[in-house]
Amino acid sequence: MAFMELSKWRRNFSAAAFVNSAPIQTQPYLKLMRVDKPIGTWLYYWPFAWSIGLAANPGTLPDPYLLGLFGAAAVIIRGAGCCINDMLDRDFDKNVERCRTRPLAAGHVNMLQAGVFLGLQTAAAIAILSSLNDLTLGLGAVHMFFIATYPLMKRVTYWPQLYLGATFNWGAVMGWAAVQGSLDLSVVAPLYISGIAWTLLYDTIYAHQDKKDDIKIGIKSTALRLAENTKLALSGFSGVMVAGLLASGIANDQTLPYYLTVAATSAHLARQIYTVDLDNPKDCWDKFDSNKYLGILIFLGIVAGTYFKEEKKDDKPVETNTV
Repeated sequence: MAFMELSKWRRNFSAAAFVNSAPIQTQPYLKLMRVDKPIGTWLYYWPFAWSIGLAANPGTLPDPYLLGLFGAAAVIIRGAGCCINDMLDRDFDKNVERCRTRPLAAGHVNMLQAGVFLGLQTAAAIAILSSLNDLTLGLGAVHMFFIATYPLMKRVTYWPQLYLGATFNWGAVMGWAAVQGSLDLSVVAPLYISGIAWTLLYDTIYAHQDKKDDIKIGIKSTALRLAENTKLALSGFSGVMVAGLLASGIANDQTLPYYLTVAATSAHLARQIYTVDLDNPKDCWDKFDSNKYLGILIFLGIVAGTYFKEEKKDDKPVETNTV
């Protein structure tokens, strides 16, 4: 009974319910931003948060201002990316069951309206990034190129998920730069690679929802490229993700809570891969969606691991002679 009440509460207060209760004129624009489907925003946000947490000083918590600022940026930049995607894919979306109700495909907004809305989102993103240091601003400019070009990848390669990983996890680089004003590649590089492997894993599972429609319309994906070898490949992606987290933690002098979280991450990924039914779209969605919880688990492990770190003593103690 309590479970049923909880499910009812979640439906009533979900992001989709929020969008559906918004003024009718704003709903197509909120859907262009995928406000009704926040899972993508969470997956995009976590690498920012991980990096900010790792960059925090030993014995301290991550900067709440930067966490909030990048949270706002995640909503806006992911929204802009979805808007670009829908503008480029509007004709494809009409032929994909899951996508045909998107605002442009369904005719609820036109290209001019979507273009103006994209411009507003881009301006807001630039305003946020402009409040950060020069290194982070420069990295943000590179990131915007990734965001703008990702939707084209499914037309030219069976590995668009790899490009998405490079795009979605750029926050692992930007978060550290925002805190430190510099980059420690021994920490940032393996974290970035780990995030790319994570995206390859969850978005390949996601892509299996659309594989029948993708074949019909000529769209490429890792789901089609890997086919019956998908689970073997997912296991490889999982191994790279865990190895990257371990390497980043070692370089960052992380402590026990972090490594316990990495172990839990490994177990979650193994269960996800073992149990997913790649021919069941609903199960693919459920497994994909579960990764937002994995993101917060890793973040909490980083926060706890950093909090229990001790400040390094750079100066050796002065030796004294006693008689």
